[in-house]
Amino acid sequence: MATRTEYERLLDLWRSIDNAGGTDRYIEQQLKDRGYLVTRRETDNMSKSALARYKKQLKQEAAEKRKLKKEAWQAYRAAHIVHLGEGVFWNDPSDFDRWDLRGAEERAAENELPALDNPGQLAKALELTLSQLRWLSYHRDAATRIHYYRFTIPKRNGKKREIWAPHARLKKAQRWILHNIVERLPVHGSAHGFLAGRSIATNAAAHKNADIVVKVDLKDFFPTVTVSRVKGIFRKAGYREQVATLLAQICTEAPREVMERDGKTYFLSLGPRCLPQGAPTSPGLTNTLCLRLDRRLQGLAGKLGWRYTRYADDLTFSRPAGSEGQPRIGALLGGVKRITADEGFEVHPDKTRVARKGGRQQVTGLVINGDGKPRVPRKTRRQLRAAIHNLKQGKPLREGETVDHLRGLAAFVYMTDPDLGKKLLDDLAGLG
Repeated sequence: MATRTEYERLLDLWRSIDNAGGTDRYIEQQLKDRGYLVTRRETDNMSKSALARYKKQLKQEAAEKRKLKKEAWQAYRAAHIVHLGEGVFWNDPSDFDRWDLRGAEERAAENELPALDNPGQLAKALELTLSQLRWLSYHRDAATRIHYYRFTIPKRNGKKREIWAPHARLKKAQRWILHNIVERLPVHGSAHGFLAGRSIATNAAAHKNADIVVKVDLKDFFPTVTVSRVKGIFRKAGYREQVATLLAQICTEAPREVMERDGKTYFLSLGPRCLPQGAPTSPGLTNTLCLRLDRRLQGLAGKLGWRYTRYADDLTFSRPAGSEGQPRIGALLGGVKRITADEGFEVHPDKTRVARKGGRQQVTGLVINGDGKPRVPRKTRRQLRAAIHNLKQGKPLREGETVDHLRGLAAFVYMTDPDLGKKLLDDLAGLG
């Protein structure tokens, strides 16, 4: 990859080429200025020595022309994206695309988004060269290196969830996109995940004192949001074809299988690029993408006398205590299935739960029975106290428990019960 100094030199060279009227005119002028341009002449009457000199001049001109063409191509690549890999449409000329919004720039200004009219402006905003921007956005179906590393975390059912986390340079670019673009896009009031001032606690509080709670999960939530849908978000926000394509590429990656062959590691694409579970931009993009989904589900819930919130892929509906009429759970679930399908999602068939007033009602991990504040389940608090007591007595923790895990649980308690949470965190502070 070119150094910054070399990059700037190539950009200056491209500006000279552009000012000359294109590559061919630039090369012709350079050949002339450097004394390599040969005036073509008839060779029939030339002497052997004159013909030899003429051929030598032509060879020198051809060699210099090849050199100039190579430099011009390097300059073009420094000033243009050129190509983004297999299956990615790209067109360097900044012609308006028929899918661009009318008055796109005005839409971006209404959302108070940064002006990004071309790839060069995006690269500058991200503190990248165009070559680096292309490198972060490039797609290969079979890659020997990608911009993510993989790890797993346990799921509640005992299985492993794969997380693909971006490397530092890509993560920095994604965080800029998150803070300067994604967080400024409209989000429905029923969304509570990954938003300032909202949390699992605010999500649960919206459903307290309920007769019935219905919880629905969306299947393969992030993988369902493919690169074309992400590109649509940025287009709708007010960015045109080129910039929307680059932003979508930076925020997505193909699901991949890791294989070893002949001592080399390959990352093989298993499908279209989509939102990785681990990229900082993924939750925010789903929030704005689900604006219409949330609006429609809120309308369905209100029509049937229910309340509705969404935390990432968890949909929660509750019927307030004392509501009149029949709950019509079947109509609710049927409507949810139809609307989510219309919006490009799928209800997980095995993860719909109905909790009535007589049993425990739990939303995003918090108990909401009654009209009090949502709270951490008593069992969790009891286990946390017991683990802290064992640590103080010098006893080992249970298998799978760590001090960091206990601190996370204490912070979880602090969210809904600050006094108890602070005491637990203080107890853990001196325990290693």
